Amino acid sequence: MDGEELRKRLTLLPVEESAAMLLGARLVTPVGSCQIVEVEAYSGSQDPGSHAFRGETPRNRAMFGPSGHLYTYFVYGSSWMLNLTAGPAGVPAAILIRAAIPLDNLDAVRLNRPRAKSIRDLANGPGKICAAYGIGAAEYGLDALDPDSRVHILPDKQAREVIATPRIGLAVGKGHETPWRFVDAGAAQWASRRSLP
Repeated sequence: MDGEELRKRLTLLPVEESAAMLLGARLVTPVGSCQIVEVEAYSGSQDPGSHAFRGETPRNRAMFGPSGHLYTYFVYGSSWMLNLTAGPAGVPAAILIRAAIPLDNLDAVRLNRPRAKSIRDLANGPGKICAAYGIGAAEYGLDALDPDSRVHILPDKQAREVIATPRIGLAVGKGHETPWRFVDAGAAQWASRRSLP
């Protein structure tokens, strides 16, 4: 599957169906590349866990745009989060990239994550990915399925088996039981949390 085929699927399928297609794909950045092993899906007005639940704002505007673009945002006063937009323009949805396996340029990645205790700890969380690969406000809105973008996704590999669990970190009643967290079963040890069925 190439980038345009992935974009088509992201646009046409419900986000909870298309999210797992990112598992196994490569995230390519100026710092280095990594293999995506964990994601979470977020829909729009029917999903209380989504940033788009209450409508469009300057912060979440990318979610309302075309699929395949980056939606980055700052949380907890310290961390950036990286999402890929999904759904047709005007119908908000996004896929949070939660964990990845570093593939190359490990020295540069370690410089960005000096407190990481192991290679597994370099990118086993959404904030860690952004720190490790220098992703932040400047990447907001980039077309991640254009191989000429400085940060892009190459969907040249897919997970053979996928584990689905409830999403992480949502309050009770805010979609905490929705099983839209997806992990590559063949790389589950790299996930942000090891508590998997």
